[in-house]
Amino acid sequence: MLSSGLRTPRKGWSLLPSGVGLPGLCRRRGPAGTGRNRAGTMAVSSPSRNLPLVAVCQVTSTPDKEQTFAACSGLVREAAKLGACLAFLPEAFDFIARDPAETLKLSEPLGGDLVSRYAQLARECGLWISLGGFHERGQDWEQTQRIYNCHVLLDSKGSIVATYRKTHLCDVELPGQGSMCESNSTIPGPTLGSPVSTPAGKVGLAICYDLRFPELSLALAQDGAEILTYPSAFGSVTGPAHWEVLLRARAIETQCYVIAAAQWGQHHEKRGSYGHSMVVDPWGVVVARCSEGPGLCLAHIDLAYLRQVRLHMPVAQHRRPDLYGNLGRSDP
Repeated sequence: MLSSGLRTPRKGWSLLPSGVGLPGLCRRRGPAGTGRNRAGTMAVSSPSRNLPLVAVCQVTSTPDKEQTFAACSGLVREAAKLGACLAFLPEAFDFIARDPAETLKLSEPLGGDLVSRYAQLARECGLWISLGGFHERGQDWEQTQRIYNCHVLLDSKGSIVATYRKTHLCDVELPGQGSMCESNSTIPGPTLGSPVSTPAGKVGLAICYDLRFPELSLALAQDGAEILTYPSAFGSVTGPAHWEVLLRARAIETQCYVIAAAQWGQHHEKRGSYGHSMVVDPWGVVVARCSEGPGLCLAHIDLAYLRQVRLHMPVAQHRRPDLYGNLGRSDP
């Protein structure tokens, strides 16, 4: 079931969440492509002030690329019908393979068939799409035989307006979850990207394990980001322990909206993901959330509220780089 709790501040802005309902919606697809709503679906009412609407897609990628594309594209089309201006897909939206060898075999260049199909989808639906983590064969593929974990942002004309290659690779070994060594097949990206102006606000791109490094989020916020996005595939051990608290922390410390599309469920016999995709506002309140199952949730982005939060608690002005350096941003 997918559920949502959405809130906005009252007009006379308060430091405490007011609980006033914001028009929002969560949907779960019905059986076999019917698009029929199931129990737990909330109806959307007419938005006030025509705030931009974003859709966060929760999927279960598998090694079957066609099946995975069908699931993702169906959610993007549904998001467009509901009026979203930007749809967010999770890390590994293209596939989740069984081992590094299969990952390399299924990977593609940015100019390949899959990204072209998503570009066509963006044009057909007339919305922006965040492709949260693409297994990219870069220009050095022939020399390295390794790939990049690449976050691709498409505009409504299907053009690639930004790419970010994951800089922090997840090489961990956790009791109860097993080991993961992303660097076996993946090269870390060399740079952070600049925030990109979108119909919802200025978006800073990151991917999954990057969530654990506040320096990255601070760098993006200092560079003008209003929305931070962490497309992810958290596991069953780290998800319950760290997922929500890290997302809310990143929102609170940067005073940005945080949008996190996530993988959910069993991808194959070797791997499963936690899910719980969500949107967090600049005060740290979870304003939209997915629970179990593939589907989507939606939230309005209120940049006037973001500016109020920053005005009433100007933490960016209170930083002391003379004491601890300008964390997250290199000096010119």
